[in-house]
Amino acid sequence: MRTGNGRRDFIKQGLFLAGAAGVLTSGLAPIAARAQVVSKPVRRPDRYEDSFIFERKPYMWPGNKTLAIWIAPNVEVWNYDSPVGVGVSPNSGNIVPDVINYGWREYGLRVGLWRFADVFDAAGVKATVALNSLVCEHYPKAVDEMKKRGWEFMGHGTTNSESLAGLNPEREREVIRSVLKTIEQATGRKPRGWLGSGLVETYNTLDILAEEGVIYCGDWNADDQPYPMKVKTGKLFSIPYCMEINDIPLFLRKGYTGEQYYRSVIDQFETLLADSKKQPRVMGIPLHPMITGQPLRIKYLQRAIAEMQKNDAVWFATGGEIIDAYQRAHPTG
Repeated sequence: MRTGNGRRDFIKQGLFLAGAAGVLTSGLAPIAARAQVVSKPVRRPDRYEDSFIFERKPYMWPGNKTLAIWIAPNVEVWNYDSPVGVGVSPNSGNIVPDVINYGWREYGLRVGLWRFADVFDAAGVKATVALNSLVCEHYPKAVDEMKKRGWEFMGHGTTNSESLAGLNPEREREVIRSVLKTIEQATGRKPRGWLGSGLVETYNTLDILAEEGVIYCGDWNADDQPYPMKVKTGKLFSIPYCMEINDIPLFLRKGYTGEQYYRSVIDQFETLLADSKKQPRVMGIPLHPMITGQPLRIKYLQRAIAEMQKNDAVWFATGGEIIDAYQRAHPTG
């Protein structure tokens, strides 16, 4: 039986290694607070305009829909000789090879992703895949299968064993450019969207993405609607990824059952649907095939999609379709 201390250590490490879930930065040991001062202004990113949702002009999604839903499975690879990566079992000693967790992650590509495909095919919805570019090299058949289904692809770094953290602008531009080019060569289309590995960025990431032609990014979860980001050149929009219903924190961090996951997704949906009567909303569903693609969980995702599809105000779309519709509704935005 795992001790209380062991469990806490596992949770701490799981948060540190959580890869695409973006919990790399959300549960670490507390940082000592700085003393407050009266005159010093708060430091803000200055990447978007301040805007309260009740102040905005209402608009509609295509077909007079009010709630847009996009489904974002993270399709990823990891280095066998690295302990970094989301885990189902503790590896407090950073032992390599981490066979238990590596094999569990591989299950997602070998089996779990195709459970997703069956569910999405049956529901008639298309996914927006956050794709590590090295999946194209190591699993080309998987990319072909996703492409056949008309799924959209976002850039998602090279692997989930590394992130953009600490890169200088030249090296970061080289990495982003390589990711986009690799995915374009494998799929026939350059990605228009981006989700950082671990949702990690540098101070330069948004400018580089816009320079390279990316038009939307899921890293900034500050709203229920898309909104324009301030970049040096080009256009870039934030799209709600909805970390609150990400399957990594719900299943692995909080220990939710399938029923609790289903209830959380539907609670999110019902509130956004009600809110969308006043202002259109976006609901993202972040997924990982080694988690929700497991036999004990897949039916809860399937139930949630079926329940949401019952409502005529709902538009299931890809990330690019949502951003295109947003730009049509905001031609100067």
